[in-house]
Amino acid sequence: MVKGIYTAASGMRAQQWRLDSVANNLANVNTDGYKRDQASFKANPEMLLRRVGDDGIFRNPFGSHDAAPIIGRLGTGVELNELYTVFSQGAFKETGNDYDAALDGKGFFTVTTPYGERYTRNGSFQRGKEGYLETKEGYPVLGENGPVMVQENNFKIDKEGNVWINAEYADNPDAMISRTDNEWGEVVLLDTLRIVGFERERYLKKQGSSFWMATGESGEAIGLPAEERPEVHQGFIEAANVDPVVEMVQMIEVNRAYEANQRVIQSHDSLLGTLINQYARYNG
Repeated sequence: MVKGIYTAASGMRAQQWRLDSVANNLANVNTDGYKRDQASFKANPEMLLRRVGDDGIFRNPFGSHDAAPIIGRLGTGVELNELYTVFSQGAFKETGNDYDAALDGKGFFTVTTPYGERYTRNGSFQRGKEGYLETKEGYPVLGENGPVMVQENNFKIDKEGNVWINAEYADNPDAMISRTDNEWGEVVLLDTLRIVGFERERYLKKQGSSFWMATGESGEAIGLPAEERPEVHQGFIEAANVDPVVEMVQMIEVNRAYEANQRVIQSHDSLLGTLINQYARYNG
């Protein structure tokens, strides 16, 4: 009977973990580049119930084993297996802002911070005071050659992540890769956005502000070859991959499951109290 209380309590604890992930998803439904969390669980080992009071010892030439009749199996509850991030693609939102960029496919923008390099899917960028492309928090966005310096209304990002500027704004156009643009005429390649991937991205660690950091389990950031790089869409941002309707349904399910486990504990507690009182009455 006491085992039933522990089993139900483990179920309540599991629903608390699930509720935390659902609540966090709902809180970030409007956070650009956010990836939802998902809790997974596993059952604790089961136990075999045997009838007591029988001489269940069976001896054989190799020793002995318990041969008491088996009543059935008893579950011992559930525990959190993993709280992981679902990296499915979010919907695109057109902003018309040249500083915004969205990734279509697997990969991350690279950002330099005082704590080292961080990675993000949030392409809501801006031009900093010194002319560098930055996040809303003021952290420079990295290209293959370092922080990317852009001119206001005078740069373009193609689908490969190449940053092009008008040739007349380039320091040395002859030393740069150039091409002809229908709108600006000759443009030169300033830099290419540093877009990286990970061997095991599910083990990246969230750090707030839509940033992730590499861990020992995820491995270090890997530069993606051209055929594996995601497409970059300038003037768009990627919305959170959270469906608020699904999350609200899950929240209702969590509450119902929590209440069911709570009632199990109350029932076991009532039965245990009755058992103790009856035993005290007949043996007092």
